Amino acid sequence: MTTDPKSDGGVTQSPNRPFGLPRWVIGVVPILLLGLVVGGFVATTPLAGVDGGEPLPDVSIDYTTLPNDDTIRLHVTNNAPEPVTISQVHVDDANWQFEMTGAGGDRTLEPLESATIEIPYSWMEEYDYSVTVIADNGATFSTTIVAANSSPGLTGQVVWTLTVIGFLIGIVPIALGIMWFPFMQTMSKKWLNAMLAFSAGVLGYLIFDGGFEAFETAQSVPSGYSGPLLVVLGISGAWLLLQAVMDWLTDDEGESRLSLAYSAALGIGLHNLAEGLAIGAAFATGRTSLGMFLIIGFMIHNVTEGPVIIAPLADGNRPSLVHFVAFGLLAGAPAILGGWIGVSTQSPLLNTLFLAIGVGALLQVVFDIGDIVRRTGSIRSAPNMMGFAIGLVFMYATGLFTL
Repeated sequence: MTTDPKSDGGVTQSPNRPFGLPRWVIGVVPILLLGLVVGGFVATTPLAGVDGGEPLPDVSIDYTTLPNDDTIRLHVTNNAPEPVTISQVHVDDANWQFEMTGAGGDRTLEPLESATIEIPYSWMEEYDYSVTVIADNGATFSTTIVAANSSPGLTGQVVWTLTVIGFLIGIVPIALGIMWFPFMQTMSKKWLNAMLAFSAGVLGYLIFDGGFEAFETAQSVPSGYSGPLLVVLGISGAWLLLQAVMDWLTDDEGESRLSLAYSAALGIGLHNLAEGLAIGAAFATGRTSLGMFLIIGFMIHNVTEGPVIIAPLADGNRPSLVHFVAFGLLAGAPAILGGWIGVSTQSPLLNTLFLAIGVGALLQVVFDIGDIVRRTGSIRSAPNMMGFAIGLVFMYATGLFTL
């Protein structure tokens, strides 16, 4: 006589009714028990008599701006779990009057609340200034303004300048790269795979470059937002979301290659958006010396992004002109938008998030390029390995012009 593995005490259990109870009851029981435990903890407050001391204040000076030659503006955030009141501000160890806006009308910052401290101070260009914010309990938080320069703000001239720069380093090189499409269509399958590997090398460089920069920028994110974990969340979230969308869109080979081209354009666009944010932030802090040599360096560095987008399409019918225009705008125009945002608000949180999302998007594209190469040949063939290596080296070499 055999025993039913799903029986208990001679009573056969249905997989839809474990322990003879409806499935929803079994699913809800752990949640109810958790609620009882949490409610009991709150009701009994077993830690009420424990003196853990007051939490230390933690105020970060996110960034500084100098709107004119007699004002210093600090942008601060309270990272502590308790309110923090700002009592004094020192400039070069001297106490100065200040006004605080964005903190509910007073000088107290609630947890994770941000505010602006405006200090009437006549500063001189190219000089360094040490600024210290002092809480009511004596805790101090300092920053140094290096080589002070006036912040131009979001003026018509600045908007136009950033538009021209974004156009030159974003849209122009990508459009030039896309013009290689007819040439790429004449290549054999072996060399098309090598071109795809080259594209993967270019994207691989951007992944490492953006990843390192994201973790570096994360150090300036208010600690209450856990900057490094935000990078991990942005990278993994963007990668998984785009992969799910790609799998959901279509299984058709031709359409999946078109979707891959759009994914590549989107990932590059997010990377260029973060690049534009950095340029805009440089304008916002008065460092506007983005000379012709640097712009040319960005153009040479970014010209390979065009072939990266169209490489998956070269082994098929030519898409309509509308798609090529969309590729250029999706990948290049965010450099303009990023410049506008960067000059308006120098947010380390925003910059870190866009960098991380861009890295995740590019990572997804690299995996999809690898799938295409694997289906049509060997990933480890000599042309593919050389193509990948050349992509990395080319981006590194041209990146030296943008330092």
